[in-house]
Amino acid sequence: MASTTISEKLRKQLAALPARPGVYIMRNADGEVIYVGKAAKLKDRVRSYFGSPHMLEPKTRALREHIDDFEYIVVGNAGEALILEATLIKRHQPFFNIRLKDDKRYPYLKIDVQNPWPRVYITRRIEKDGARYFGPYASAGSVRATLDLVKKLFPWRSCTKEITGRDARPCLDYYIKRCIAPCTAFCTSDEYAEVVQQVILFLEGRSDDVMRRLREQMEEASENLEFERAAGIRDQLKSIERTVERQMVSTTKNEDMDVFGMARNGDQACMQVFFIRGTHMIGRDTFMVEGTKDESDGAVLLNFLLQYYESAQYTPRLVAVPADVEDRETLEELLTERRGTGVEVRVPERGEKRKLVHLACDNAREALDMMRVKWLADATKTQLALEQLAEELALPALPHRIECYDNSNIQGTSPVSSMVVFVDGKPANNQYRRFKVKTVTGADDFATMAEIMRRRFRRAAPRAGAVEIPPVAEDEPPQPDAVGNEASPAPGDTWDLPDLVIIDGGKGQLAAAALAMREMDMHHIPVVGLAKRFEEIFVPDEDEPIVLPRGSEALYLVQRVRDEAHRFAITFHRQVRGKTAITSALDSVPGIGPKRKKALLKKFGSVKAIREASVEDVASTVGFTRALAEKVKESV
Repeated sequence: MASTTISEKLRKQLAALPARPGVYIMRNADGEVIYVGKAAKLKDRVRSYFGSPHMLEPKTRALREHIDDFEYIVVGNAGEALILEATLIKRHQPFFNIRLKDDKRYPYLKIDVQNPWPRVYITRRIEKDGARYFGPYASAGSVRATLDLVKKLFPWRSCTKEITGRDARPCLDYYIKRCIAPCTAFCTSDEYAEVVQQVILFLEGRSDDVMRRLREQMEEASENLEFERAAGIRDQLKSIERTVERQMVSTTKNEDMDVFGMARNGDQACMQVFFIRGTHMIGRDTFMVEGTKDESDGAVLLNFLLQYYESAQYTPRLVAVPADVEDRETLEELLTERRGTGVEVRVPERGEKRKLVHLACDNAREALDMMRVKWLADATKTQLALEQLAEELALPALPHRIECYDNSNIQGTSPVSSMVVFVDGKPANNQYRRFKVKTVTGADDFATMAEIMRRRFRRAAPRAGAVEIPPVAEDEPPQPDAVGNEASPAPGDTWDLPDLVIIDGGKGQLAAAALAMREMDMHHIPVVGLAKRFEEIFVPDEDEPIVLPRGSEALYLVQRVRDEAHRFAITFHRQVRGKTAITSALDSVPGIGPKRKKALLKKFGSVKAIREASVEDVASTVGFTRALAEKVKESV
C-alpha cells in the first residue's frame, strides 16, 4: 500500500476477522513478511492498524504504508499466541519486528552422551538425538573460549577416531594431561563417563559438585596408595578452584538465575546476560536485538526473552530484568512449563540482585559503545556513510569535517554547550571544545545556541577557510577531553571550517543557529537539526524533515555524532555544576576569602563534610576563629 487508502481486498479481509486469540502475519506487495503480531482478539487488534493515521505511532504508520496483504492463525490462548509469534519472528526476521539478530546462526556446545565415548564440540543445529546442548552463545568467539576452558580443566577426548582400546600408543593429548586415552584402554568406560559427567556439571554451573567429587576421588586414591593419581587429581582440582575464584562472586546466597541488562540506541538494543549458578557468575554473553525503534522497554524485553529461551537449553528458577516485562504472567507460565518447576520474572528493587542488574546494564552499554567504535574503525562503512549522508542532504561534496553542538543545563542553572568534531567519519578528540554560556540567563536553548554559533564563527578568516580561536581570556581555558587530550587549542590557533554543522535539537534550535551563522556570513555552510525522538533531520526553510533509511550507515553515523556531543556536554555540565555548588556555598560567608576557603576544603574535602563537622573542628582550621566558624556553620 503506497497510501493510507484501504484496498477493497483488505476491507473484505478485515470484515472476516474472528474475535479469537491468534497471530497475524503482514506482507508487502512483494509477498515478504514484514510484521508478525499476536492478539487476544484478532478482529480488534488487526483493525487498529487501519484506523486514523493521526492516532497511530510513527512505527505503526510506517508499517501500514507497506501492508498489501495479511493472514492469521487462530490459537487456543494467549500463551500459545506468544510462542507462535516468537517462532514466526525467528523464522521470517520481519523488518518491523523486534528480533534477535542472526539467531539462527548462534552456536551451542554439544556433548554426544549417546556415544559410548562422548566428545564435546561446537554445533549450530539442535537435534532430538539424546545429546546434551549448552547455549546459545552470542558468537563463535565466546563458544570457543568456553570450549578451550573445558578442555584445559577436564581430560575428555577431542579426536574423532573409533575407540577400540587396541591402539598401540596414545596421542600427545595423553602426555600433556588433556585426555585419559580410552583409545589404548588406559582408562575404563566408567572412568571416562565420570570425566564427561564433570564437564556437564561444570557447564551447568555446578562447580561445587565437581570439586566435591574430585576431592573424594583424590582421598580414595591416596588411601589406596595411588599417589601419582592423587597428585594429578589435586592439580586438576587446583585449576578448577582458580577458575572459580576468577569468576565474579554474585551473591551470598545460592542462586539459580539469569540476570539481564539492556542498553538501547535508535533501532537497536544490546542485551547482556549473566549466568548465576550457586554463588558465582559462571559466564556471560551479549546479544544484539533489532527493530526496537518506538517500542517500550517492556515490549523489547518480552520479545527478546521469548526468542532467547526458545533456543536456550536451560531455564533458571529466577529471571532478573531491568524493567517490567509486558505479559509477564504469561511469560512466567511458558518458562515454568519449559523448566518443569516454577519460574519467576522479576525486577529487583534492592540488594545484591539489583546491583547485578545495574552491572549487566552497564556492560550492555559498554558493549553497544564498543560495537560503535568497531563500526567507526571500518573505513568502508564510514566512507559509505559519508556518501549516503551527502546524497540524502544534497551536500555539494562529502562532509570531510562534521561539527555537532549540544546544550546542557538543569532548569537553567550552570548552562554549557559542547562542540564535537568528526573528520572523515571519525572523532577528532583534540578538536572538541566546551563553552560556558555567558550572555543567556535561564533555560533558553534557542538563545544559547545562537550565542555559541556566534562565538564559534566570530573570527572567520576571509578566504582562508579557517577560524581564529578567540583569546583564552575571552573564552574558556583549555579543557582536557574525554581521553585526556587538550580540547581547546592555544590562543591564535585556527579551526578549519566545517563541511556540515549538526544541531542537536529540532526546528527551534536549528532556526536560531542558522540565523546566527547568517549574521557571521557563514550561510554557505550546510546546517541541519537532528530531532531526538524520531531521528528526523530538519533543514532550514523546509517544512518536511528528512528521514534517513532505518539501518543505513548514514543514520548510524549521525546518531554516533549526536550521542558524542550529548555525552561531552553532560560531562562538562556535571563538572561546572559541582564547582558552582562548592563556590556559592562558601563564597556567601562574610570573611571567607580564597585562602580560607582553600584551607577548609583541604581539611574537610567537601561542603557536606563541613556541614557535618562541629564548630570546634571548623574553628581549629588555620586562619579561623570560633566566631567565623559559627558563621560558616550557619551558612552551609
